[in-house]
Amino acid sequence: MRRVAAVAGSAVFLVLAPGTLAAYVPWTFTRWDVGPPLLGFLPFRVIGAGLMALGLPVLLDSFARFAIQGLGTPAPIAPPQHLVVTGLYRYVRNPMYVAVVALILGQGLLFGSVSVLEYGMVVWLSFHIFVLAYEEPTLGDKFGDEYKEFCANVRRWLPRIKPWRGTGNVT
Repeated sequence: MRRVAAVAGSAVFLVLAPGTLAAYVPWTFTRWDVGPPLLGFLPFRVIGAGLMALGLPVLLDSFARFAIQGLGTPAPIAPPQHLVVTGLYRYVRNPMYVAVVALILGQGLLFGSVSVLEYGMVVWLSFHIFVLAYEEPTLGDKFGDEYKEFCANVRRWLPRIKPWRGTGNVT
């Protein structure tokens, strides 16, 4: 896939998938009206805003890497041609999913919505099942030892403290 097509495809997929999951659906629960803080604990709002402030740039950076370095999109119909293991992928294998969940949970905390928090947990569980049942086997088949080395060194959901640098076989 050519870089321009990959960028365009990634932009469309960004709006359709994460845009729906992390913006439109939470909006349907809250209409972005701020309710009372959960458990009457005002710092939950600050934590929520922080999760959102961290999640958005992580999501955008991850999408850009898929298009520019991977020469593909996050969509299964136009996957990357190269395994992306740079940037935030050196810390966690699934920064896009982590970012989407952070955006959703952040909104739940910011707007004081238990429904959005519950929805965020369902989204995370769905991502987990998708990653285990489809994504990891598919990437393992496509990228072989390169992907196995990546998986052996970078955790699925919890970021590393120090970035993984690879052993020279992975760029």
